[in-house]
Amino acid sequence: MSTARLLKIARPFLAGLAATGVGAGLVAKLAGLGGPATAIWVAVTVPVLVTLLIEIVTSLRRGDVGLDIVAALSMSAALAFGETLAAAIVALMYAGGQYLESFAERTAQREMTALLSRAPRTTVRHRDGQLEEVAVDLILPGDRLLIRRGDVVPVDGAVAEGVAVLDQSALTGESLPIQFKPGESVLSGSTNVGEVFDLAATRRAAESTYAGIIRLVEAAQRSRAPMSRLADRYAIFFLAVTVALASAAWGLTGDPIRAVAVLVAATPCPLILAVPVAIVSGLSRAAKLGILIKGGKVLETLAQVRSLVIDKTGTLTVGQARFVSARVTDGMSANELLRIAASLDQASKHVIAQTIVAEARSKGLTLAVPSDVRETPGEGIVGRVEERRVIVGGARFVAGKIGDSALSLLLLDRPPGALAVAVAVDDRPAGVLILSDELRAGTEALLRELRQTGIQRIVLATGDRHEVAHSIASGLSLDLVRSELTPDQKILVVLSERKNGPVMMVGDGVNDAPALAAADVGVAMGARGAAASAEAADVVLLVDYLDRILPAIKIALRSRFIALQSVVAGIGLSMLAMIAGAFGLLLPVEGALLQEVIDVAVIFNALRALRG
Repeated sequence: MSTARLLKIARPFLAGLAATGVGAGLVAKLAGLGGPATAIWVAVTVPVLVTLLIEIVTSLRRGDVGLDIVAALSMSAALAFGETLAAAIVALMYAGGQYLESFAERTAQREMTALLSRAPRTTVRHRDGQLEEVAVDLILPGDRLLIRRGDVVPVDGAVAEGVAVLDQSALTGESLPIQFKPGESVLSGSTNVGEVFDLAATRRAAESTYAGIIRLVEAAQRSRAPMSRLADRYAIFFLAVTVALASAAWGLTGDPIRAVAVLVAATPCPLILAVPVAIVSGLSRAAKLGILIKGGKVLETLAQVRSLVIDKTGTLTVGQARFVSARVTDGMSANELLRIAASLDQASKHVIAQTIVAEARSKGLTLAVPSDVRETPGEGIVGRVEERRVIVGGARFVAGKIGDSALSLLLLDRPPGALAVAVAVDDRPAGVLILSDELRAGTEALLRELRQTGIQRIVLATGDRHEVAHSIASGLSLDLVRSELTPDQKILVVLSERKNGPVMMVGDGVNDAPALAAADVGVAMGARGAAASAEAADVVLLVDYLDRILPAIKIALRSRFIALQSVVAGIGLSMLAMIAGAFGLLLPVEGALLQEVIDVAVIFNALRALRG
């Protein structure tokens, strides 16, 4: 077991020993037993001092110079000059402060730790007509799993049998359970709060959404904020000021007790504890809302963002085509056109085809079984429906098959940004189905609120056509619209906006990953599997809600403010106490007690970042 681990285990015992010793010594002193009281205070101070010296040596070997040296100096000086009660109080302060730090960090990290602790280790799998409990790592795509009430879904998959009622609050912050029917996709990490159902695995555990989230959480917990590193540099300055003030007090007055008073009043906690506790509290609060921020550095940068570059498809818009209308030729109704197209599209896995099928079924249309199907990926599909030759696809694809330009008349006056799916029956144009991607509700209000947080420029950057981008952007308070961009050109947009300050980029697709990585803060919409955008981003919205950007920025601003507030207030009070000690206005015991009060106040102030 490592030295650091042993010291961490010893913290509660040392805190208990110091508290017991201070109390027992005071009882003995009041009973007129001054000698035994002094012996008790020395006895409880020495173990804490030895432990502290071990920690200091370990830190110095790593090249870290911390403020623990101040505590060691104050205990040593108090023992050397007979201020044993002050020494014991400082020992209690240090041991109790270390224990309080552990408590504060556990409290601050509780939401992220909860995500890690919920990860299932085993699951129940169907195999040869039997059920077997196996390690989650052994699950392969295609395996059929039994998900019991209370189980956490171990891998991404689809409901194979039964109806799944899942609590996704640990992932998304949404409190209401969601129902999934057979065939619908389910994210790993959700908890089954309904009846037993079967899940068909579509990914291995290591490639599933929950595993990706856990990797991101672990990376966030390992990171250190720039403000924490800045605190380390201030710590060296504070140490120098403390030693100089104590030396001056002793040298100018000849009274070593004044030097002891300065040392015991010097409290490093506002620097070494308040900043990390406030930052980690912010990370944890964000995680509770389904916003995964990859570390303190990102949280601090998020609080300073001045430009926002935002993608269109799946970000400003829903990212899923929705059926708008049907335009038909003579002799066929809109519902009949939709029914015939959907019947053929049952044979395709293309997202547009599945949208058409879902629309037909939602209207209660009876679909026929297609035959002789041939699909050209990304272009269209040809087959027979009820003995008729049917072609469904892009206008160019369908026109190329039937040699008829009449389809162009049906494409006139379609909404900007809409997608047209042409349909031909028996080599004659039958009509066009119009689909469109919708702007997310409340987008304009969100953009206005984002500006109130300090964002000065908002730029739309999309690979979509010029007319589509400007159609979506109309009515939105955007400073610039850039369209028909390649992934490389999106990077240039991000870099060009950096002249205004830190840049945040929001996107959801693989093509957004380079720009997300180039931005000061990259925000990915969703975290399905090992998506490239989620891996490249600094912030991952675990739910598909663009408006989560607003609380993310507000949490960052609040956490940074509280961290700075704790440092300024704590160090200011400490300096006043040290000056009072140097002028003989504060005895060592009083300085130690005051130091303890400041430490506790600063840590609990930092924990305010957990609340809204």
